Amino acid sequence: MKSSDDLLRSLAKTAFLPQEEMLEVADKQSSLFIGIPKESAIQETRVPLVPDSVAVLVNNGHRVLVQSNAGTGANFSDRDYSEAGAEIVHSTEDVFKANVLLKVSPPTIEEIKFLNPSSKQILFSALQLPVQPRNFMQQLMAKKITAIAFDYIKDGDGIYPIVRAMSEIAGTSSMLIAAEYLSNVRGGHGHMLGGISGVKPTEVVIIGAGTVGEFATRAAIGLGASVRVFDNNIYKLRRLQNHVGQRLNTSVIQPKVLRKALKNADVVIGALSAKDGKTPCVVPEDMVEEMKAGTVIVDVSIDSGGCFETSQVTSHENPVFEKHGVIHYCVPNIASRVSRTASYALSNVFTPLVLDIGNNGGIERMVKKDTGLRHGVYMYKGIITNKILGETFNLPYKDIDLLMAAF
Repeated sequence: MKSSDDLLRSLAKTAFLPQEEMLEVADKQSSLFIGIPKESAIQETRVPLVPDSVAVLVNNGHRVLVQSNAGTGANFSDRDYSEAGAEIVHSTEDVFKANVLLKVSPPTIEEIKFLNPSSKQILFSALQLPVQPRNFMQQLMAKKITAIAFDYIKDGDGIYPIVRAMSEIAGTSSMLIAAEYLSNVRGGHGHMLGGISGVKPTEVVIIGAGTVGEFATRAAIGLGASVRVFDNNIYKLRRLQNHVGQRLNTSVIQPKVLRKALKNADVVIGALSAKDGKTPCVVPEDMVEEMKAGTVIVDVSIDSGGCFETSQVTSHENPVFEKHGVIHYCVPNIASRVSRTASYALSNVFTPLVLDIGNNGGIERMVKKDTGLRHGVYMYKGIITNKILGETFNLPYKDIDLLMAAF
């Protein structure tokens, strides 16, 4: 039997012998087949991937199909995409053969028919639940696809990156729109948004202190306007003060205080976020009647109902109407007004996400690994994973975390 000294000497010799190197086993990469259909929704001019991003994906070994004229609304030509390495196809049916489909608006019932149940397809698009027909979810379920609402995807900080980007665009654009309609070029009373020495600054009221309200506030202050912000969430008002970096005139939404502010306003921005899918209407018609003639209302919240009783949905072709002498701009999807900028913003989120899916060996591994992406999954291989959707459409649903454990 070996003594303790012999055992120690034996262990010491073993320690200096060559050892096997322990390397981390990398995830198996997969090449993705990506399709970008031409948007069919009215007023939708954005595209989810710009040519520069397509070039990055192609250079990383992925195949990209782009339907002809898909980028026209954002002023990207088929040639731009072709030179970036994409294959140009002319029919919707051809582009829907791809395994990963990137769309801005949800697919129509006609487009869903082109999906292939045997291809295990992945669909990225907005959800836009309020406008979906009852059989929308059933049609998707029958195709056994994995559907991901990009507006519900979270990043590492718990922020919705696409919603944030589109809200920044909408907030800044709302002030630029208001400036147009205050001027007499657009039929306004000839006011300049902001102020100059010796002239009273424009009075701007912003209802909502979220991202839209924040960037509308930044734009208005930058132009020299006098700004007042209303919101019922004290935390949002405090956060807005901190983000803007200066003292602001803020208030909770009290009818008497709001009415007084609206009477003096030259511009009013509706930027309240929707609760339970519908924006609360906080400005009744009698308040609008008391506003000055020529005042401009930009209701950014119109896509979820609007926060003015007098609001009615308009289009980019006919964006305004006048009621009680007040100009109303109520176009949903303001980001499509600046489609090129919005497309780059979308592409900045989609490109690294698609690369990660490929690098992690496919969507199943990525969904298991990335809780932010998993938050956007509302259908997994034909099974609804979102409780609200299941209850809204009276369809069976299962928790995504349980499904991940099963598959």
